[in-house]
Amino acid sequence: MDFLKDFSKRMKSVGRYAVLSNNSLQKTTWKQFGIETMDEQMTMLFTVLLYIMEYSLKEENCTLDDIAEFIGTVNDTYFRRGYSYDDCKNLADYIVNVILSNSGNAMYFKAYDYDAKKYIEIHISYIANKIIYLDNGVRRTSYYLTDEGYNLMLSTMELENNLKLTVHEMLFKLHLEKADYTRAVHDIRNVFEQLRIQNQKIQEAMRRIRQNALAYSVEEYRQIIEENIDTIERTREEFKAHREVVETREREFEERDIDVAALTEKDKESLESLRIIEGYLNKALDEHQRILNEHFDLKTLYDMELENYSNMTMVQRFHFRSELYDKVLSDASLLEHAEEFLKPLFWHGTGKIYNPEKAFEYQKRIRREEEKEELLELGLDEEMYREEQEARIRERLKKYSDCLTLILLTMKRQGRTSLSELKQTVFEEQREVLIPTLEIFREIVIELLTAGTIDIGLLRKERSEYLTESMERFQLNEMLLTILDENQLHGIGKIYAMRSEKEEKVCFEHVMDENGQYRTIRCTDVEIWYE
Repeated sequence: MDFLKDFSKRMKSVGRYAVLSNNSLQKTTWKQFGIETMDEQMTMLFTVLLYIMEYSLKEENCTLDDIAEFIGTVNDTYFRRGYSYDDCKNLADYIVNVILSNSGNAMYFKAYDYDAKKYIEIHISYIANKIIYLDNGVRRTSYYLTDEGYNLMLSTMELENNLKLTVHEMLFKLHLEKADYTRAVHDIRNVFEQLRIQNQKIQEAMRRIRQNALAYSVEEYRQIIEENIDTIERTREEFKAHREVVETREREFEERDIDVAALTEKDKESLESLRIIEGYLNKALDEHQRILNEHFDLKTLYDMELENYSNMTMVQRFHFRSELYDKVLSDASLLEHAEEFLKPLFWHGTGKIYNPEKAFEYQKRIRREEEKEELLELGLDEEMYREEQEARIRERLKKYSDCLTLILLTMKRQGRTSLSELKQTVFEEQREVLIPTLEIFREIVIELLTAGTIDIGLLRKERSEYLTESMERFQLNEMLLTILDENQLHGIGKIYAMRSEKEEKVCFEHVMDENGQYRTIRCTDVEIWYE
């Protein structure tokens, strides 16, 4: 039941929304201003709150006249409800004094505290006011956001997933350094939850791709790939360092007194928290490995599905749910024409027709033919078929390896290379090695650009810690390590790949694609170097 700790703090955040929604929905005055639905109410409330926050941040006065003028501007620009100035002023007074200030009454939200085993009242306040005097000596009331108001508005801006992970990690490290182990347990649990959410996002993406790869946009694919790479690059080494710190702290507690029973209650609680933290760190490292594996599975699946679609360009495909179910649910009258949609599914084969040429063919004895066909044995050697498939895979991977080896050798020899230099130095003499096919060359260059920075030492360490199966598809990291070992390319610690700042395009002419057709490649120059 540790996850119920600090439950009241969570409910305080919920209470900010609950009290505001309750104050708004209970009122019927909204209808006098042409605002009927909850969506319209929330839109207007948060629009005014943003305006008050803007002036609060600038430490400028914000009176009801200012808010009324702002409401009038927003209405004239967007909503066009035909408000007069008095309507705008009345609406501003209603929002500020009745909804946000609850007509001057204190607002409370009851949240259950599982530690105290009772409900506690949490005070909620969105705005406060102060008396000001204008230049002409006129007395006015100026409004500004309270801390609760700031927390409400800032919580509506959702952090990106990689930033959430970074924030939770920073808090965990801070609390661990300060020996605040109770909060550190809460932080590392949040870190683990973010990794689990990332894992589930990958699985959901793979499910959508299997269902219909064309419905999964390139932008969504790019975003999840970047999140995966960011998570994989940052978290592993940091988690290992955290685990070493935690194990050191545990040993310090245990070595302080051999008899654990002699420890104080505070020390016992800290020791138990450290063990919980160590358990979550181990889970986080396991989750990190799952994300790494599923990242490559996602990439392989997406490439394979798109390749399958490209091979079936002549086949018209549609998504059954979006093209049939959703449209029928929105307009039931379309069911009258459902047979036009379903008819192709029930087409029968065409009937037999008479062929005059058959009448002049030499007539064979049908019975004997049937007997011969019955004695025919189908020879299919499963072992031979599998060997042929494996040979094709090895042949294709060798093309990848030869191309990448040539690029690395050129880079090692010169210290730095680029596509334009490869064209000038090795393209004419080793055309088929550098670009065996258009698709292979393009995939290698794209993988290098996507990786950006490749730490060879880190790759070797990861390979030594985990068992890897033999490659059936091109994987840049594994092939890089194999090439470096086989060719004894020592002294390479990191490999970098980046688009060149030159605007000139690189042109490779008379390059064959996998269909046997010759094409011309025109692409941006890419620079590759090492240190």
